[in-house]
Amino acid sequence: MSTNPLTRRTPLSAPISAPTSHPVHAHAQPQSLSQSRTESDADTKLRSHSEGPVPPPAFGGKRRSAAGGASTGKLGKREYAILGGILVVAWWVRLYKLGRPDSVVFDEVHFGGFATKYLKRRFFMDVHPPLAKLLITLSAWVGGFDGNFDFKDIGKDYIEPGVPYITMRFFPAILGLALVPLTFLTLISLRLSLATAILGSLLIAFENALITQSRLILLDSFLVFFTALTTLFWVRFSSHDLEGRAFTKPWWINLGLTGISLGAVVSCKWVGLFTIAMVGVGTLRQLWLLLGNLKVTPRQWLKHFAARTLCLIVIPTGFYMFMFKIHFWILNESGDGDGFMSSEFQHTLQGHGMEDTYADVSLGSKVALRHVHTQGGYLHSHNHAYPGGSKQQQITLYPHRDDNNVWRIVNASSADGPASFPWDELPIEYVLTGTKIRLEHVITEKRLHSHDVRPPVSEVDFQNEVSGYGFPGFAGDANDDFVVEIAKRTRGKRDRSARHRLKTLRSQFRLRHALTGCYLFSHKVKLPDWGFEQQEVTCNKNPTWENSLWYIETNEHPQLPFDAEKINYEKPSFFDKFFELNAVMWKTNAGLTDRHAYDSRPQSWPVLRRGINFWVQNHRQVYLIGNPIIWWSSTLAIVAYLGIRGLMVLRAKRGFRDLHQPKIAFYDEVCSYLVISWALHYLPFFLMQRQLFLHHYLPALYFAVLLFCTVFDYITSAIRPRTRIQVAAVILIMAIWSWNHWSPLTYAGPWTKNKCEKGKWVKSWDFSCGDFHDDLGMYKGIPAVPSGKIDGAITPEGDSITTTFVEEAPEPIQNVFEAAEVPVEEKTMAPVGPQNEVQMQESTIDSPPAGSELEEAPLAEDTRAPVGIDAGAPAVTDKANDEGGWHGGADDDMKHPQDENAVTTAGDDEAPLWMKEFGKIPGMELDNENERLVDDLLKQDQEE
Repeated sequence: MSTNPLTRRTPLSAPISAPTSHPVHAHAQPQSLSQSRTESDADTKLRSHSEGPVPPPAFGGKRRSAAGGASTGKLGKREYAILGGILVVAWWVRLYKLGRPDSVVFDEVHFGGFATKYLKRRFFMDVHPPLAKLLITLSAWVGGFDGNFDFKDIGKDYIEPGVPYITMRFFPAILGLALVPLTFLTLISLRLSLATAILGSLLIAFENALITQSRLILLDSFLVFFTALTTLFWVRFSSHDLEGRAFTKPWWINLGLTGISLGAVVSCKWVGLFTIAMVGVGTLRQLWLLLGNLKVTPRQWLKHFAARTLCLIVIPTGFYMFMFKIHFWILNESGDGDGFMSSEFQHTLQGHGMEDTYADVSLGSKVALRHVHTQGGYLHSHNHAYPGGSKQQQITLYPHRDDNNVWRIVNASSADGPASFPWDELPIEYVLTGTKIRLEHVITEKRLHSHDVRPPVSEVDFQNEVSGYGFPGFAGDANDDFVVEIAKRTRGKRDRSARHRLKTLRSQFRLRHALTGCYLFSHKVKLPDWGFEQQEVTCNKNPTWENSLWYIETNEHPQLPFDAEKINYEKPSFFDKFFELNAVMWKTNAGLTDRHAYDSRPQSWPVLRRGINFWVQNHRQVYLIGNPIIWWSSTLAIVAYLGIRGLMVLRAKRGFRDLHQPKIAFYDEVCSYLVISWALHYLPFFLMQRQLFLHHYLPALYFAVLLFCTVFDYITSAIRPRTRIQVAAVILIMAIWSWNHWSPLTYAGPWTKNKCEKGKWVKSWDFSCGDFHDDLGMYKGIPAVPSGKIDGAITPEGDSITTTFVEEAPEPIQNVFEAAEVPVEEKTMAPVGPQNEVQMQESTIDSPPAGSELEEAPLAEDTRAPVGIDAGAPAVTDKANDEGGWHGGADDDMKHPQDENAVTTAGDDEAPLWMKEFGKIPGMELDNENERLVDDLLKQDQEE
């Protein structure tokens, strides 16, 4: 028998399992790695405990001990030495130049910003669970970060503010490094050869996309690490279970650690549910085979079922919920995520509380009405008119507390009543369901009004405009009348009286317009700038139930006795907050359907069709692209296995017994497990309509690499050990060359335009070669260019500012209750980070009326074409798009027949010297505003 650790000690022709003795009480059975065993083979494991379990032969690797070291991943001294050498190489590969780039990169905008909010304890909303963000925050705290850096722009400098970004990147980098030994141990636990384990771990170490993701403040390094950790523990547990070690200490340890890892992976990102599905499929198969094993009694089967339920369901669920417990404990102050949550949730945050208010609502009460469905905006009015329609006073939904949210409930039962009543002196008269009321705006003295006029945005026949109408001394008209319809379902505690009598914070009600029958309604549609980007309020004849429900938040009336009942929002329990936040996360995540400049669909991932531009500055670039050799080889392995497996199915129909051969059965079992795992982490993305990116494929890529290693192990199983090592070395050399070739994109290193163009093996790879220098020597002494917002680019000749324009933020946090059409973000250097939702003014009381001199004119959108690197596009330089006017001399030498009225640069019309120099910059063109300014300057020169 050979002693070479890179070869097997058991002949491949040996049977996959020999009759061995196993404990009767353990009742081992064929599990996830036992498809080729017959029932009689399994029954031989269920014998006397005194003889002790004997592990099956290691078809894919050497058996290290009689206790089953090959299946449990135990290593000898030589294996530890080899793994240590691999770790040294991986350490250098993963942590090389970790401080580069020294500015904000891609989604560091989000996750670095979340660390800031955690440290300031301000509540925020994100579509991902908290574990990975908490670990990033921990690294920031360890590095001494004070939370005073906002991370809001890609390219924003880390050095000057003193951000400990290297420490923050070190945590994900260490987990990325840990992925290498996890791969080694998993391949050993799958009973593959040591040579294969070395190959697989080094392939993971030199995979460019995994390196890029692990070197930045991103979540995917945490996700892939916990996915690999779960896989290792699950494989070890399955091996123990297969070998008749059920309910032993190692069996329980690996099962429990699998559950904890499952909780961790789903607490990083919801795509961790795919890992739960992977373990769930294996568990169902195990329980199914146990059910068919006559040696396993029903009581023992229930013990197996209970153990898996506890460790694979209860423990992951408890871990997941505990992460949110920490999340709520830290984020206890009001922040920019409040608007996503219910009013009850918001009032658990410091700075968002409310004093107790009177419960009973009566005629004459001053109240603040809130909308139930669209995150609780207030019914609001202010001294501004609609620019069209009736041109009466605007009625909107406003998210902040404000005196303009206060309305007085007035009796509308008397058609010919006076213009006003002394409501503060009249006795209490409660508002009941069916009561006809009017709502009078306290500050402007306008009444809530509706009529047969289309609203300003939702111009459809079944919706009417809602406005504020009236003047002092005017008693109003029938269009001011609304009927109160109280809903049967109350808010908070059950209060039977709140179903019939209007009560603060308890009753939910609708307001039906008495004349037209429409209902007071609001939705996520927002008004334009003239409406301060506030939500539209209409009167809808066919409304959805939720969008027509309202409730009263505050209530006061002078005639209410001091000891009258007062109430407040009920404090939600942890479970209420947990389920509400997860529901909002789910809805917000599903709403991320806008296109992104670098998004991609799942069908393009296995072939590495395109990557993601992370960062561009100073003639360097970070572009997420996988190692093509590793990526395409793993995809080829999947296709090859599926093709060969299909061929074996056809051969089985013709009587061939391929799967009855122990060697083929063993490798088929391992490959089928890895292919199913790959499919469960990849195929569900085809069902998603949200934004997707290449990095979503990384967990599936991990299983594809493991499958490639298994295929390699099978193909080389029949050749000499030295030849096997040589084949592995050739594969590694190709992978390392490929890693080195695209390393400038991974490490933001220097590269030349020529090498960059040669590196575009696929036409759809869209990293910008024009951003690099022509020669590597030009990188010496190039000064850093700070990131900043720009309108154009004016640079000295021979130098340039690298600029990349991206229309939308990467995976933005978008409120699903807002309008689908969001304002176009301001162009910035490099791909733009997320923009906060529109910040409307805190109060509209003192806002100048529309059309007044005090009102500022809205700024015109900057539609100028990009200049510099991207200025050579035909859409930018095409003369057909030229609107005429003086261009600063930039195109004086160009002759165009249509330029008959062009201003010359001779005589009195000659431009000042600084404008001439301005015009010498290639690609510079002025918009209409700049042309007007230039003309004014010319006239001033002539007058002087």
